[in-house]
Amino acid sequence: MRTRNSAVAGVLALPLALTGCSAFGVGGDDDGTTTLTFQSLAFQDTTIAATEAIVTAWNEANPDTQVELVQGSWDNVHDQLVTQFQGGTAPDIIHDESADIMGFAEQGYLADLDPYLSEDVKGAVSDDVWKSVTAGDGAVVAAPTLLQSYVVFVNADVFADAGVEVPAGETLTWDDFQALAAELTGDGRFGVGWGMQQPTAAVMSLSLGFDGTYFSGSGAEAAIEVGDNELAVPERIHSMAYDDASLDPVSLTQSGSDVLPGFFDGKYAMYVAGNYVAQQITESAPEGFNWAVLPPLAGTAGAAQAANPQTMSVAAESEHVEESAAFIDFFMQAEHQAALAQGDWLIPSSTAARDIVAESTAGKDGWEAILASGEGLAAAPFQGAVNYPQWKDQHATPALQQYLADEITAEQLQQQLTDGWAELG
Repeated sequence: MRTRNSAVAGVLALPLALTGCSAFGVGGDDDGTTTLTFQSLAFQDTTIAATEAIVTAWNEANPDTQVELVQGSWDNVHDQLVTQFQGGTAPDIIHDESADIMGFAEQGYLADLDPYLSEDVKGAVSDDVWKSVTAGDGAVVAAPTLLQSYVVFVNADVFADAGVEVPAGETLTWDDFQALAAELTGDGRFGVGWGMQQPTAAVMSLSLGFDGTYFSGSGAEAAIEVGDNELAVPERIHSMAYDDASLDPVSLTQSGSDVLPGFFDGKYAMYVAGNYVAQQITESAPEGFNWAVLPPLAGTAGAAQAANPQTMSVAAESEHVEESAAFIDFFMQAEHQAALAQGDWLIPSSTAARDIVAESTAGKDGWEAILASGEGLAAAPFQGAVNYPQWKDQHATPALQQYLADEITAEQLQQQLTDGWAELG
């Protein structure tokens, strides 16, 4: 937190207050100035400040093309965008995530940014991450900004009391993770607490480590396949909860925030969550709490996870696609991405921005392992499936919740996931 705030202050200018707007795609003003609307989903105070500062810097450098911030929300962004696109009121610049935007891209609502983004911006992001924002026709429908990974946090004092060494190295295999959890279980303590109230994103992301892709093809032609590789992660979690009792089954019904106090109190030696939870730990942990982040979890296919980056897109209906893309190119500069990443405790898609974060944080507060986990992030097939958001909410999430509550078998889980996709076809 201390490092993050100083980095934001040092890199960017003073913030600009958020402003409301009664209509999107403002266009040209009477004085000849072009005003672009930017619907931002930033919600952490530090990230809002960093976003506002980027806008301020742009507006000062581009008096003829001004950007106006409009506050959106992650809670309802999909439904809001559906309404905006259908009503012709979409903002010029759209903040979202790759798993959500590809359906809009398939329907022609997003502009191709490829002709407008600079070679520096393109070259700073890996091809694997660019694939997560590239449509079936090759159009780059967004710029990927910040990434999340799933990591294992450890209560270092619990490890010390149990006489167990905190693992080091480039990766941690699932087998070693499970063995570690079993070793640390006992005397009223579980090896792991894992808030899986909303399990789909974590399961599908981590499944890439076992070559669990779930889907083949893309767009409306995407087909589902739920086999052994896809079931590897949920089956391992289920086994830890109900076979060796090293994972608290109650935690699987809770949110990550609900489980966190048990981690602080020593009820859980390890805690699995999105890397951004490092911020909550830093802010909320008791004084003197000793914690660390383990190397990335690796399955039979390595430490791969799904790259589902936050994104910046331009509405195809915008009258100012080129100007909007120029702002996104500016937004993607390394120092801007580094400030945003430290504000949200997320991983910048840009290698240059990751280098800035690594240097400014000196790898402390889990940053070394968090940034390392970003190396295994790659595009996943589910991100290109048009009906994925609906399948996730209506079928995958309730089916996984039932399985992790030990209410259905793995075979029934497989059937529900497959049949659910067929219903949407």
